[in-house]
Amino acid sequence: MRQLTERVIDLPNAQATQALGYALGEQLPAGSVLLLKGDLGSGKTTLVQGLGAGLGIAEIDSPTFTLINEYTGGRLPLYHIDLYRLSAAEAEALYLETYWEGVEVEPGIVAIEWAERLTYLPPAPVELALRYLPGEGRQARLTFPQTLDAV
Repeated sequence: MRQLTERVIDLPNAQATQALGYALGEQLPAGSVLLLKGDLGSGKTTLVQGLGAGLGIAEIDSPTFTLINEYTGGRLPLYHIDLYRLSAAEAEALYLETYWEGVEVEPGIVAIEWAERLTYLPPAPVELALRYLPGEGRQARLTFPQTLDAV
């Protein structure tokens, strides 16, 4: 049984959300998979923009319509996946495990928005659930394996 650590982090504004992403981008090792969950407007893409900046990637676009954006110009490759428009069966048909198994792509960080649509999960993901708190900003619940010294 794997041991997990959980942290709850208050994010009063978009800059704090990006700063959390930035810290993750600086610290996560190659092969990390970040499962992002949360309602529309909860800050998933904002967090990934910070993640990209922490990796040294200048501009991150939302892959809502392209499904997958690959960025290879940083400390590690970033594979940004958005499953918003897909059903679980459609997400499974993408064979996303090729990204975290490092079979066909260089190992990097995989960030998956709307990860609750996945039917096949990586072995030791970092899970980040974001929620919007009216008048207070956002809150992040970060769950990661104890072997990973995250934020």
